[in-house]
Amino acid sequence: MISSLDATVFEDETLLAADPQALAAVRSRVSNADLAAPPVVLPDFHHKSKMELPSSVAVATRGSIRPDLTGSSVNCGMALIALDTDDPDPRAIDQFMRGVRERYPYPTRGHRELGAREVLEAAEYGAEFGTQRWGTPAEELERIEEGGRIGLEQYGGMDRLRSELPGLAVQLARFRFGTIGPSNHFVEIQRVEEVLDPERAGRLGVREGQLTVQYHGGGGVLAGEIGRMFTRRKDYPREIKAVNLALKPLFHLRTARSWHQLRERLGLYFTDGCPPIGLDTDEGQRLMLANAASMNYGFAFRVSTYASLRRLAAESFGGATGRLVVDSPHNSIYEEPVGTGTGVVHRHNSCRAWTADMMTPGTTFAETGQAVLLPGTNRTSSYLAVAGDDARASLHSACHGAGTVISDLVRRGLSGEDPQGRSTQHYRYSDAAPATVRHYDDNGVNAALDVLQRNGLVRPVARMRPIAVLN
Repeated sequence: MISSLDATVFEDETLLAADPQALAAVRSRVSNADLAAPPVVLPDFHHKSKMELPSSVAVATRGSIRPDLTGSSVNCGMALIALDTDDPDPRAIDQFMRGVRERYPYPTRGHRELGAREVLEAAEYGAEFGTQRWGTPAEELERIEEGGRIGLEQYGGMDRLRSELPGLAVQLARFRFGTIGPSNHFVEIQRVEEVLDPERAGRLGVREGQLTVQYHGGGGVLAGEIGRMFTRRKDYPREIKAVNLALKPLFHLRTARSWHQLRERLGLYFTDGCPPIGLDTDEGQRLMLANAASMNYGFAFRVSTYASLRRLAAESFGGATGRLVVDSPHNSIYEEPVGTGTGVVHRHNSCRAWTADMMTPGTTFAETGQAVLLPGTNRTSSYLAVAGDDARASLHSACHGAGTVISDLVRRGLSGEDPQGRSTQHYRYSDAAPATVRHYDDNGVNAALDVLQRNGLVRPVARMRPIAVLN
């Protein structure tokens, strides 16, 4: 770890030195921000050209909200399901993957997954709506960040959201609910190859030899709509831009209550750049209301995916339906404890890692610490971990993966093929047979984990190795 006045960088100067250009981009982006603490840079730090801020970053401000410090669609996240089987029968795996592909085809069907009232219920109740709609166990809500629901009342409530959210946004949010698609989003079948903390693994419901399903899913249509209505984004696909030409004026100008407010919103949302918005202002509360509704919709979105995956797994592998180990967003904006006060914590491709004392008493995470996932790639192991004792040093944040680290170490000749010759069956969105992809060693993902563990940010619980993946 390197601490300075302008950043706290968690790195290994030999293996994982932070890119100076990406660090400069972080400093430039937050140079005039009302920082509550130095911004945090985590392993797997890199800058995608379509993003305002590099990945694997957490930034806390004291009194302003800066949507450009997270992704354009909040509540993109990952989850892990523990299955009631150890048997990776190839026919069962093939049945499962084909079932996932049929349930979530690409290109997506023009099918309304939700009614208009259900969209609003998802935005209000989050994962609670999901458990009722798709019959997942209510007791598993404790495994979802924030219990899968952020209360809207603190930011103006559901009545204000209904009055401001355009009907067009609600209608569009009825489609593509629970999609996966050919992208960096994926569904992966894994085997728990090693348990590193038996006590916490037992409490989380994970054991050696067990099959797990890890999946990466977005926040859904509503989160994507709202995420691009408050700032001008680099990531602005043509079809979304066309929709926003109608949505943004409806959302911001139609509901203005005075000429002053109209001029304010024109200046904030219809000019270049991403200006900060004061948390305690009316616009700030309106933004936090929209953010909370987006997060809730995203929680419900992944509960829908979870319900389908656990059903398909039971049908394919037999045994009881799977159990949710953790659902962890990695693009978010929350009001959280920072230092001795409260701040607005923006995470971009980094996940929250709260220590056990910060979790709701009586829950599993209050015993283990919040569970976090550190995926490798479909050619390496991945890790299940929990928040470490010193997670406060990283604004209670951990990186959401190690893919860039793995690629970099392979490129530099510091990682190579798996010495045991293992492989993953790689399924695509076509009728072609899955490709056999040979594994790398675990040098890359272990390097990222080592930085997190050495600095007390996480405690590893179990290591999973991929068997098959769809993306």
